[in-house]
Amino acid sequence: MTPVSAFAGRDVALFGLGGSGLTTAQALVAGGARVACWDDSAAQRDKAAAAGLAIEDLAAAEFSRFAALILTPGAPLTHPAPHWSAAKARAAGIEIIGDIELFCRERRARAPGAPFIAITGTNGKSTTTALIAHLLRAFGRDVALGGNIGTAILALPPPAARRTHVIECSSFQIDLAPSLDASVGVLLNLAPDHIDRHGTMEIYAAVKERLVAMAGRVVIGVDDAHARAIAARLAAAGKPVTPISAAGAPLADGVFARGSKLFRAAAGAARELADLSAIASLRGAHNAQNACAAIAAIGDLADDAAALQAALAVFPGLPHRMEEVGRLGRALFINDSKATNADAAEKALASFGGDIFWIVGGKRKEEGIEPLRRYFPRIARAFLIGAASEDFAATLEGAAPYERCGTLDVALQQAARAAAASDAREPVVLLSPACASYDQFPNFEVRGDRFRALARALIAQG
Repeated sequence: MTPVSAFAGRDVALFGLGGSGLTTAQALVAGGARVACWDDSAAQRDKAAAAGLAIEDLAAAEFSRFAALILTPGAPLTHPAPHWSAAKARAAGIEIIGDIELFCRERRARAPGAPFIAITGTNGKSTTTALIAHLLRAFGRDVALGGNIGTAILALPPPAARRTHVIECSSFQIDLAPSLDASVGVLLNLAPDHIDRHGTMEIYAAVKERLVAMAGRVVIGVDDAHARAIAARLAAAGKPVTPISAAGAPLADGVFARGSKLFRAAAGAARELADLSAIASLRGAHNAQNACAAIAAIGDLADDAAALQAALAVFPGLPHRMEEVGRLGRALFINDSKATNADAAEKALASFGGDIFWIVGGKRKEEGIEPLRRYFPRIARAFLIGAASEDFAATLEGAAPYERCGTLDVALQQAARAAAASDAREPVVLLSPACASYDQFPNFEVRGDRFRALARALIAQG
């Protein structure tokens, strides 16, 4: 744990005791703060009380006594309306921050030069974060990996001169971190997502830009217009910017992919660093972008091309993101449950040439699957699940065959049966829902775990 001393001897309010909230409260107490904790869930309050934390109904509290409100990223800060605790904090004139901000303040106080790599983007954040940590460890570095990828940042060991924190940051976390100042900031890409929480694409992009705006060194994908504009602004302001691209065209400066091969360029001269063609965990152009970002983030370490290739070759990948579950006959089963929007699902559909038996659906995002229409010819059959089924059936009508299956277990049975009957060389049963999971599952992890368990049971039966 990283004890937080920024509020030693002062009262702070903390709303949200799930996820990182409990750890944040404990870190503040360990640093000497008096923390009044609250959560709408009685079970979460009971858990925190059992851990020795002070529970206080913040709705009835006088906020003027608090130095700050520590807010869970899950509660809206601005749009569609501020959470009631945020409204009370603003009325009292106190700051509203989150655990990433607390870490940044502790880093500046404890070890201001400690290496800190922060990663954001619409898609690929978790894979890139895990890959950066994997590469650093392969080169012998002490690494603390966490943030939005799973382990709360304050649950990690404290910042230190020889320890690199590699932290995934969501837009919600960035919104609560006004002084986020990573030594390396990585912005992978930008596409419409979480518009219900930010209001517009422009506001969403501006929040993401804050992660790189104060970073010492910046890595930015330049394959989409929003991120490319941010790269241009920062470069014009004199910020050290390393562009990355997986679009296929070489860069004069930066790290880019052409097919499966990765290059670093400087002043127009490019040097090949690695080849992803035989690495299943890094299949597809989206993973080429992720690998380019990781290489750029680790800097000069990547100059040892042989060591870099060896490290990339043993990257295990992440659960629920293009995860190979196994094979049944010729059919390959892929768990891509983390694809919760169309842009993420596009990465999976683009990674396979055709004969895809696509399990899709859930709680629909604003864009639906219309942006994926150019991939419909690759769909041998779609198997629709969840609340989006009727909307997606209308989109697919006349463009790709589909079945309404309702639930994941039915869809997998039907998809496996259809794949087994296919004469394709390698039919792919692909769960890439392009939707949130909340209509049928608590989160995408539970959805992916269910798919994996069902697929493995089918494979075991032969």
